[in-house]
Amino acid sequence: MGIARLVLLGLVVLAFVALIVFGVLSLFGGLGSDSSSGSGSGVETATTPTRAAGSSPAPAPAAERVPTVLVECLRQECPTVFLKVTGGDVLFDREMAQDERFQSFDPKVDVVLADSAAVRVQVNGTVRPPVRPGEREEFTVSRD
Repeated sequence: MGIARLVLLGLVVLAFVALIVFGVLSLFGGLGSDSSSGSGSGVETATTPTRAAGSSPAPAPAAERVPTVLVECLRQECPTVFLKVTGGDVLFDREMAQDERFQSFDPKVDVVLADSAAVRVQVNGTVRPPVRPGEREEFTVSRD
């Protein structure tokens, strides 16, 4: 009876280790995938060319796709910027650093800016004028 208990204990320990390894691999796999679902949005800095995450390098500027919304931080630090697909996933929800950009090609996006004067917002390629400095702004953007 002693050997059977040791074998059973060994199998339990082996199963436990396998679960830990599976969990770690799943965690790193989830963190490592960079919006490969094709959501059409991405975060970039001014030093990188503006294009959708996961797309091929940008073609000639005339053929470049215009994002539904593009938000660019103009100050050293910009207060919270929140973007989500209307009725769907949250795309972006955090503060931004200077020259950082976020763009989305989704058909309809809800935008909330803690300070609309701190960022430049382009809607379908057209710059949206900010409200008074320090004022919160909420709006919905639709694809042309």
